[in-house]
Amino acid sequence: MEYKRMLIDDLRKFLDNHEISGEEVFNESLSLAKEYQEEYNSFVTMVEKYKMSGKKDTLLTNIPYAIKDNFSTSGILTTASSNILKNYIPVYDATVYKKLKEAGAVLLGKTVLDELAMGGTGTTGHTGPTSNPWDKTRLIGGSSCGSAASVALGVVPFAIGSDTGDSVRKPAAYGGIVGFKPTYGRISRYGLFAFASSLDHVGILSRCVRDATIVTDVLKGKDELDMTSLDNDDRVYADLIGKSVKGRKLFYIKEACNIDSYVEKNEMLINVLDNFNKVVEKCREIGFTVEEVSIDKNVLNAIYPAYMTISCAEATSNNSNLTGISFGVRGEGSSIEEIMFDARTKGFSELIKRRFVIGSYVLQKENQEKLFLNASRVRRIIVDKINSLFEKYDGLIMPASGSIAPKFGESSDRLSSSYLILENHLAIGNFGGFPSITIPSGIISNMPIAVNITGRVMEDDVVLNMANKIEEVLGYKGMIAGDKNV
Repeated sequence: MEYKRMLIDDLRKFLDNHEISGEEVFNESLSLAKEYQEEYNSFVTMVEKYKMSGKKDTLLTNIPYAIKDNFSTSGILTTASSNILKNYIPVYDATVYKKLKEAGAVLLGKTVLDELAMGGTGTTGHTGPTSNPWDKTRLIGGSSCGSAASVALGVVPFAIGSDTGDSVRKPAAYGGIVGFKPTYGRISRYGLFAFASSLDHVGILSRCVRDATIVTDVLKGKDELDMTSLDNDDRVYADLIGKSVKGRKLFYIKEACNIDSYVEKNEMLINVLDNFNKVVEKCREIGFTVEEVSIDKNVLNAIYPAYMTISCAEATSNNSNLTGISFGVRGEGSSIEEIMFDARTKGFSELIKRRFVIGSYVLQKENQEKLFLNASRVRRIIVDKINSLFEKYDGLIMPASGSIAPKFGESSDRLSSSYLILENHLAIGNFGGFPSITIPSGIISNMPIAVNITGRVMEDDVVLNMANKIEEVLGYKGMIAGDKNV
C-alpha cells in the first residue's frame, strides 16, 4: 500500500481488517517524517516510539497525526517555535491533545510554526523556515506551516493547527489541502498558547473534507477548563455531509472577485479569478444559487489594519508572562527588570518585538479610544454586515488567496489593490467566529490554489456539507504535493 495517499477511512479499513498494525502505520509515518525533515522542516519534535492509549473502537484509533507546537503536551517539549520557550516542557495536556489520546489517535510529533503563531509566512520559527512541499523555493504560509506541510507531504492524514487570522486556511490553500476552522468555541482552546484570545480558533488540516469532519466530531464539545467553549451540539458531522445542497445560497464579494474592480490586472490575478468563476459555475450546476454582492470597499480595506491592531494588543497582554522568570529561558542581570529585559531581547525575533511594541502602543491609555476601540468598532461593522447577508445566504465563497504561494524573499505589497482584500478577507471568519473552510480548487503554474467557504456561527455541519459537495465536483480530494491531475 502507498501509505502517504491514505485518508482516514482508507487506513481504518486496513487496520480493522488486520492487514496492517497500528505500530506499522506509525513507523511508516515516522519514516516519512524523517525522510522529509531536512528538506521541508515540518517538525520541531518527533515522537520516536509508538504509543496508543484510550479507546480501541473510534475512527481515529491508531491513526497518526501531528500537532502544532503551541499546544501543551505534558512531558513533551513545547516551544511555540520561540527561543524564549526552547526548553519548555509542560506539565499538563491541552484538551485537544487529551481528546485525541482518548480517541486512540497516535501523536507523531509537534510541528513548526511562525514564532508564537504570529505571522503568515512560516519563516520565523526558531528552528528555521518551513518550505512548501510543492516547490521548495516557495512559502507554505503560516502560522500553521509545519502542520500544513506534514499533511501535504502525506506524512500524516491530519494535523492540528491554530487559526487567528487565516493561519490554518491560508497554509492549506498554499499546500493543496483542506483547512477547517470551526465556530469560535466549538473546540476548546484550553492548553493552546494564547495569541489573540478573541480571535484564536483550533483548526484541522487534512486532505479531504470528510477527514476534517471526523476529527472535529472527536474534538468538539464543552470544556469546563475553557469558559468560551460551546456545549456539544449533539450532531455527528461525519453523518451529515452527504446531504443535498440544492437550494443553498452562496454569495461572493464583488470588490474582491470581479476583475473589473481592479485598476491593476496581472496574469496571476486573472488566472485566480478565472478559476474562481469556474468553481462558481460548478456550484450552480450542483444546485447552489451563487450571487455577487457589493460591500463598501472602505470597510473591506479596514479588515487588515483592524486585525493587526486588535491582535497585537491582545498578543502583548497574553504574552506578558514570558519574562524569563515565571516562563521562558532565564535572562541575565542584577535585577528583575534587567533579567526580564535580557530574556525578552534575546528570546524574541524582531517580528515579535515589533508586534509587542505595536500592541503596547495601542493599549496605552491615551491611544485606546483612537486605536483599539476604533478597531473593535470596525470589527463590529464587518461582522454585522456579514451577519445581515447570512440572513439571505447560507455562506460566503471566495478565492482563498490572490495568488499561488509566494517565493522566499518575495515581497507582496499588502496595500496594493491586488492584495489587500483577497489576501486578508479570511480574517472575517475570526472576527465573527464563523465556521470557515478552505479546499483546493485548481493548479496554476504547477502550484495549488483554493476557495474558501464561510458560514453562519453554529452551522459547522452546513459549512462542511457544502464544502464536501464542492470538493466532489472539483476533483482534488486526497491530493498530495506534486499531483497535477487528481
